Amino acid sequence: MTEPAPIIVTALFGKADTAYFDGLRRAHFPPERNQLAAHLTMFHHLAPSLEAELKQRLAAETRGIAAPVARIAGLMSLGRGVAFRIESPELAAIRDSLADAFSSMLTPQDAAGWRPHVTIQNKVEPAQAKLLQAQLETDFRPRAAPIVGLATWWYRGGPWEKLSRHMFA
Repeated sequence: MTEPAPIIVTALFGKADTAYFDGLRRAHFPPERNQLAAHLTMFHHLAPSLEAELKQRLAAETRGIAAPVARIAGLMSLGRGVAFRIESPELAAIRDSLADAFSSMLTPQDAAGWRPHVTIQNKVEPAQAKLLQAQLETDFRPRAAPIVGLATWWYRGGPWEKLSRHMFA
């Protein structure tokens, strides 16, 4: 049996938005560091002991529920990278509910609050990141980016391993 590992929770975008974000990652993320598809992390590190309860809670938040309205609201600097800022009050409410349920077990990073974003470049020189952000801002327009589901992943040090998917209606 495989050793338990921390659990990551992400929000899933539809195919078109995922392809858009992944294309930008392929173009701008250092290839040796680009081990993951584009993602919107909701929790970076939940205890493996929460697996059953987490799956139950995510199923309750998604089954028969309309997909949260979300939008790509702007670009944000990561210092050594660039990300798209995502706004979704409905998704934030789901995250808040989960954070309340697991509050005593959150890591400092997950307890510190949430800045929803999709990283498209990271681990580059700050000047390179500033250049990309300026380039992307020239024709950026905020737009809808529907959230189609929530997913959980095992983190074992490399690419993430799928644990579960919970799709909105």
